[in-house]
Amino acid sequence: MNKMKIVTIIGARPQIIKAAALSRAIKERYADRIQEIIVHTGQHYDDNMSQVFFDELGIPKPDYNLHVGSASHGVQTAKMIEGIEQILLDEKPDYIVLYGDTNSTLAGAVAASKIHVPIVHIEAGLRSFNKSMPEEINRIVCDHCSTLLFTPTRAGFDNLVKEGFKANNEGPYTIDNPKVYHCGDIMYDNSLHFSAIADQKADLLSRLGLKGKPYVLATLHRDSNTDQPERLHAILDAFTELSKDITIVLPMHPRTRKKATDFHADNVRVIEPVSFLEMIQLEKHARLVMTDSGGVQKESYFFKKPCVILRPETEWVEIVQTGAATLVDADYDKIIVTSRHYLQHPPMDFPDIFGDGHAAEFMLQSMLD
Repeated sequence: MNKMKIVTIIGARPQIIKAAALSRAIKERYADRIQEIIVHTGQHYDDNMSQVFFDELGIPKPDYNLHVGSASHGVQTAKMIEGIEQILLDEKPDYIVLYGDTNSTLAGAVAASKIHVPIVHIEAGLRSFNKSMPEEINRIVCDHCSTLLFTPTRAGFDNLVKEGFKANNEGPYTIDNPKVYHCGDIMYDNSLHFSAIADQKADLLSRLGLKGKPYVLATLHRDSNTDQPERLHAILDAFTELSKDITIVLPMHPRTRKKATDFHADNVRVIEPVSFLEMIQLEKHARLVMTDSGGVQKESYFFKKPCVILRPETEWVEIVQTGAATLVDADYDKIIVTSRHYLQHPPMDFPDIFGDGHAAEFMLQSMLD
């Protein structure tokens, strides 16, 4: 029996982590039916931000690496399109699998759609309704070039229906007759799988002297925050004020480090970017999470932690609707008030809104079907 061949495109840290769930499901359940070719665009090229995840999560070594590195959106995306197109012409896959909303996602969508390779979009349908965000453009373009769209939430499914996708159409499925699935979140698969492993293998809390002690986890990386001095300073000033109450652990993204060279607060523990297992350990044991990352917002919910979202909007509207997260933007006063409220009155109700932990298997079976 001929195997179905898929080409998986990854380039940024969250995509590498998401790909682990799909690769693991192929290895454990579909090795005799699916061949996966992994292409790393090199969008994240720092070892701390990329290679460590392959090693730690047991992801197969990429079959190709485009080594595009950092550049402007246009230059970076153009290099990726050129490289991905050639790989698709050489490999002739049944599907290209794209994750999320990065420039790697956009490049894969453009390259594949032009030469008629069917696109599978994982994490389809998410919308911030803010087109000034590059990610919003990327996800919209990818969705409208895709043949199979897997959305992690009901809101994502509803967004696609509002944009003209059919909820109950019949196959055969094509770019002009795409199929939308509401299937749960592939990151929930990963969080369940790696949760126990994290506490066994990660010793970051011990090294920081925080094992068994209260702390807040903070992450900050979006250019809308780091590249606007007023917003960056408001957020960092809020961290400084909150650190008078409780230790804040801040894994510093390279982009943020470049813009916040003079930042220092006695009880804010600024550390290097952490591995996925270390991040899970930090999230599991934090009292509160503060972030502008979409992925970290979800992971805080997976581990039943309140989340202060350092953005004016979010794609994960469900977690805000449950009361487990609050949008505070870069408003100093809102950050302080909301954080202190959550620390004193943490939410207790975390409804099951991200599936059953078997999204990867559902996606692979759907592709085969």
